[in-house]
Amino acid sequence: MGNAAGQSQLSAGGLRLAVVAARYNEDIVDALLEGARSAWREHGGDAAALRIERVPGAFELPLAALALARTGTVDAVVALGCVLRGDTAHFDYVAGQCASGLQRVMLDTGVPVSFGVLTVDSRAQALERAAPTPLNKGREALETALSMAQLLRRLS
Repeated sequence: MGNAAGQSQLSAGGLRLAVVAARYNEDIVDALLEGARSAWREHGGDAAALRIERVPGAFELPLAALALARTGTVDAVVALGCVLRGDTAHFDYVAGQCASGLQRVMLDTGVPVSFGVLTVDSRAQALERAAPTPLNKGREALETALSMAQLLRRLS
């Protein structure tokens, strides 16, 4: 969501979110996770209302997101991971299936799933997007989840 209009109106008050974060490329994902936690606090989120679960890698994010969405205890799920392009087609399969799976979870359950998975060509690009700045993609993913959770509450 970044600097999009309406960001200042985001409020985590009364919302329950889950973050599912990959352990692969853990240092980068940990920086994304810290960005998400920081945004949660800044938008008034209760620490007890932010559930964090870890999975082995980005490929496993959709199943964990589905399980969390099905609990009925969260208003949105934030998926965090990092897939670095290599010399094989592995990147295309993992990144594509991760994105597709997360979208399917959202559409099948009606629970927003925010895509905070870096799909980058280099470690340098990943570190830039995970840096502790307002442009941190973990922060952005959490703010997107808040925005969607608020929208769905208004529409219901």
